[in-house]
Order: sequence, then C-alpha cells, then structure tokens
Amino acid sequence: MMKSLDALALGSSECGPAEQRTDPSTLRVTEIAPDDRIIAFDAAGLWQYRGLLRVLILRDLKVLYRQTALGACWAIAQPLFTVLIFTVIFGHFAKIPTDGAPYALFAGSAVVLWTYFSEAVRRSANGLVAEAELIRKIYFPRLVIPLATVVSPMVDFAIALAVMLALMLWYGAVPDWHLVLAVPTLIVTAMLALGVSLWLGPINVRFRDVKHTLPFLIQIWMYASPIVYASSIVPAPVRWLYALNPMVGLIEAFRFAILGGTPPDCFAVAVSVTAALALLVSGLIFFQRMERSFADVI
Repeated sequence: MMKSLDALALGSSECGPAEQRTDPSTLRVTEIAPDDRIIAFDAAGLWQYRGLLRVLILRDLKVLYRQTALGACWAIAQPLFTVLIFTVIFGHFAKIPTDGAPYALFAGSAVVLWTYFSEAVRRSANGLVAEAELIRKIYFPRLVIPLATVVSPMVDFAIALAVMLALMLWYGAVPDWHLVLAVPTLIVTAMLALGVSLWLGPINVRFRDVKHTLPFLIQIWMYASPIVYASSIVPAPVRWLYALNPMVGLIEAFRFAILGGTPPDCFAVAVSVTAALALLVSGLIFFQRMERSFADVI
C-alpha cells in the first residue's frame, strides 16, 4: 500500500501495527545559514563528512586512470620522461651546474615535488566547477572538494618518489637521515597548494578564464623555481628577491632531504612556510565568503 509523505513522517493511521510511528517533536531540523565569523573552519563538519572525502579521493584516482592502456604507470612515466628530457637538454647540452649531484638525480628530486604541487593546484582550481551538480543538489562542507583534490595526487607522488629512490640506487646514492625531512616538506607543499586552490577555485566559479590561464601560469612558475638549475647560479644581490617564490625554499628543502649536500637557505624556507600559512588562512576566509553563492553562480 502506498503511503503519503505525511503518513510516513508523522505516522498516520495508514501505518501497520508493526510500524513505529514518528513523534514530530523528536524530528531534528538543521538550519543552514551564513556564518559571520572571520574564519569559520568547521572541523566537526569535515569529520562528519569524512566518508564523502574518501569517496571523492577514490573516485578521482579511478577516473584518472580509467580506460588507459598503461593505467597507474602514467604516474611513473610522466616524471621519468620529464627528468630524461631535462637531463639531455640542460644536463648534457647546456651543462647546468648541479652542486656536485648527477643531473638526473638533481632534476628528479625537484620534479617529484613540483609534479605533485602543480597537479594539486590544477585539479583543485577546477574542482568546484567539475562538481557543479553535486554542489547544486546537496549540502556538505564545500571545503571537502579542494581537500580531496589536494590529497589525491599524493598517491602519484608516492609512486614517483619510489622511482626516484630506485634511480638513486642505480647511481649508487643511498639516502641518509635527511630523508625524514621530506615529510614536513610535503606537508607544507600541500598547505601551499591548498591555499592557492582556495583562492583560484572560487575565482574559477565566477570567471572561467582561470581554466585557460592556469597551465600557462604553472609553466612560468616552474621555470621561476630551481628545478632545472640550482639556486646557487642566481646572482647573490637578487637572491633574496628570488627566494620570495615560496617553491624555492620547498624544492631546496626536498632536494636536501633526498640527496643531502648543501642545506637549503633558511630565509627561503622561512618564506615558504610563511607564504603557505598566509595563503591558507586568507584562502579559508575568501573561500568562506564566496561559498555562499556557489550553488547560484556555478
């Protein structure tokens, strides 16, 4: 027998004797309203929707390699071929100095971290638009989307890092205790990627130019970072200006964690950490102000 919604919600006389009736006074109503706090970081809400976060991460990984001949091998091929091209052009022909390290290891240690950062920013900047249907249909903390798109590239990062360590063994280089520094470096890089994404994602909702300009900006940012060359070749008088690029300190710190050698510049590392925190906090404020209109604009 079909029952009306009122009968199901309030327990009308149409309900059978075995069915329990619902007391309207026990129904819980959740009111969704704008939050006027400067920083409304809803940690409890994020924890409540951790299942959705997990589903989005797993779905991103499945979609990325679905119907591909090589599957997850692309996570190996992309950084490996990038390092090969850099080694031939900049290491063999241009003979860029590497502070004593083999060029393949020198470039590879930077490419692994940069590939994660660029992929996290690219996916997160387009994540809100890609999830337009989900945003319009149901409520959930919108912060789940950029979080998922920043976490999912870490799987590719782990695969690429394993290949990097295997390449080091090929060259006879064995990582030492500095390798533990790779973990905090990755965490700060993820914070920086999330902070950038919290700005670019809402802007992309209103202005779709971000999708077209972002690859160009990422490419410029890559050559402005010490990936194919060492920071030591930058003239000393302008090195402080060069260190204002937050990826400089992170790449130097990650390279030191993997290869050892010259420690990173403390000023550059401090700039990286400060920039990551500043972008993350300001990005949370901006994201909170803009998310109220996502469903209407997107």
